[in-house]
Amino acid sequence: MMRPFLAVVSLAVFPLGGSLAAIAAAAEELPALTTLSDPAIRYRVPEKPYVVLKRAGVEAMIVDNRAADDAVLPGHRAGYSGVASLVHARRKENLFVPGYAGLNFEHVHDGTTKPRDVLFEPRHAPMELRAIDPSTAELYQKATPNYGLESVLRYRLLDDGTIEMTFECIPRERLFKHGYVGLFWASYIHRPESLDIHFLGQEADAPGPARWIRGVTPAHGVLPTHPAASDRRAFAHDPDFPLTLVFNLSRYRYREPWYYGVSHGMALVFVFRPKDLVRFSQSPSGGGQGNPAWDFQYLIPDYEVGKRYQMVMRAMYVPYESPEQIERASRAHRQALAQ
Repeated sequence: MMRPFLAVVSLAVFPLGGSLAAIAAAAEELPALTTLSDPAIRYRVPEKPYVVLKRAGVEAMIVDNRAADDAVLPGHRAGYSGVASLVHARRKENLFVPGYAGLNFEHVHDGTTKPRDVLFEPRHAPMELRAIDPSTAELYQKATPNYGLESVLRYRLLDDGTIEMTFECIPRERLFKHGYVGLFWASYIHRPESLDIHFLGQEADAPGPARWIRGVTPAHGVLPTHPAASDRRAFAHDPDFPLTLVFNLSRYRYREPWYYGVSHGMALVFVFRPKDLVRFSQSPSGGGQGNPAWDFQYLIPDYEVGKRYQMVMRAMYVPYESPEQIERASRAHRQALAQ
């Protein structure tokens, strides 16, 4: 039986981010949320490389990094794990680029210049699909050959159809040269009317009241990444590090840890825990011309071998009316993740 989530006292306001000491303290008492941390959780390994989760008018196909090509998931390419297809009762077409995926585990890195296959290690290392129950599936990778990172991604459809994604990992060897673990997720959006994302933030060099920021990046790797206003962490990296989305920062900083984009009358809303200090990233052409990538990063400074780390986020797929409507619709999830 799955262990219950451990609740803590709710914060009165959404914090802009936690101190590294607070984050480290919280990490010492992580709840066991996946098969990586709770071996008592039962699962089965399906024959096919995907499972279909359905709840509250939302259908999500969770796929491992093998190719799939059948009537259920035609033309899906190898290397793109995560949510291969996301549809809603209000829109039957897949939100994501056919053949690619959303909430796709893309990169493990340490800021050093490596061959492409190493930088895209989650695409290539063997991955096991684990079906937990009708609304939950996991993707497990044993310690990877290049970085020695063992991990699991849990995708769970909540009562309202929101996807809760829980990531847990354990560095098994000291192979990250610069002393931190860099992790990156990409969502390839299929031909939305607008390539941009929207979040509550401020100019990086002119702090002020939070306002709606329209995140625009003119080209892949140009002004792509928006850290939290409180995130002043610096991560060493090689001058020729080729993943240009990772360290090239925009002119903006977010004040609340969530953002959204709009496609064909629907909004994809990403909500994060403040303490995880994720960084928003975006590309106007990550999935091909006209197909933007709406991304995020999780970086673990001063990692310890054998220690378990955890990041939790939620992805809502809902009809879009206005920023104010999205703010109302996401409030309960933002409050839940601020605990």
